Amino acid sequence: MNTYDAVIIGGGACGLMCAVQAGFLGKRTLILEKNEKVGAKILISGGGRCNYTNLYSTGSNFISENEHFSKSAFSQWTVEDTISFFETYGIKGKEKTLGQLFPESNNAKDIVKVFTDLCSELDQEIICSAEVNTVEQKADGTFQVSFQYHGKAKEITTPKLVIASGGLPIQKMGATDFGLKVARQFGLRITETAPALVPLTITGKDAEWYAQLAGNSIFCRVSNDEINFEENILFTHWGLSGPAILQISSYWKPGESIVINLLPHDDITGLIELERKRNGRKTLLNFLADLYTRKFAEALQKFLPVEKNLASLTRDDLNEIDHLIHHFSVKPAGDKGYDKAEVMRGGISTDELSSKTLQSKKINGLFFGGECVDVTGWLGGYNFQWAWASGFVIAKQL
Repeated sequence: MNTYDAVIIGGGACGLMCAVQAGFLGKRTLILEKNEKVGAKILISGGGRCNYTNLYSTGSNFISENEHFSKSAFSQWTVEDTISFFETYGIKGKEKTLGQLFPESNNAKDIVKVFTDLCSELDQEIICSAEVNTVEQKADGTFQVSFQYHGKAKEITTPKLVIASGGLPIQKMGATDFGLKVARQFGLRITETAPALVPLTITGKDAEWYAQLAGNSIFCRVSNDEINFEENILFTHWGLSGPAILQISSYWKPGESIVINLLPHDDITGLIELERKRNGRKTLLNFLADLYTRKFAEALQKFLPVEKNLASLTRDDLNEIDHLIHHFSVKPAGDKGYDKAEVMRGGISTDELSSKTLQSKKINGLFFGGECVDVTGWLGGYNFQWAWASGFVIAKQL
């Protein structure tokens, strides 16, 4: 087999960026990818449109045991660098909401094609359908990588090894705990992992109430003791989803409640007072149906006197309505797990890696990037920004 400056395990966002940037620096790499094609998760992201960065990305949009760890990588590879990189290769971005940047073509395949074309031009080799079995460090410090390729056992030795194999979501996309296993093998600490950016489930006596509202979407402010997000929530047959729920899920711990403000930019009591001056005979049900879907307004009869007209609402009624609309408390039973999660929270502890290079502090020549590291971004292109930045940072060391 050919000799390479580095072997990269994982042909996702981080691995592809690492190979391309290494190529620009005159280095030759080999990507070993488990799937039949590289970029599997890129291709399904954003509904196949790929939200490839966020205009407002900063270190504060990431969860980690060390909140400062990602700052070095983001100073070396900025959002402007991402935009410029893709524009150079024909991809102009268009902003959707909250800084989310998508290709003008709305096609994630265009993002992957940039990397496959560049890898070909720069003589970076990609082997797909390669199942890595073992990684060992030899006495001379090099790494021996053993893998299966079309039923045959192969081995390759490399001076530098990059683990960019992703996290535990999504199994059908080939996700495994390979990166964590390698880290443990070399004695690196793992920060506890959990599904993140994941729908939350409701069970027990309230489950039916949520299920009947499946498909209803409402703009809300969702909060816990730590943080709040203003975006849509979506009722589902199993509980709650939608952008605001996915965002808060990364900060939610089992047993905790979350609070939903169903009317974050208005005061429900004030709106009722105004309306009853105009039309006191209007029922609370019809009033709520003007604010939300009819289905949701009807469902609120479980909690509120929706049959009353506005003129007859008492002070106690108004207090009850105010509390329910602005402080709707939910105690999720759990989440939908790694197969419905967009990313993994936790991973290889940032204490184990240099923030400047992403090299293991214990094992020279061993690098970790992307999702397997304990750096987890918000929904909306942030995790791709971390993948591009970490791939770039590692490439400089190869």
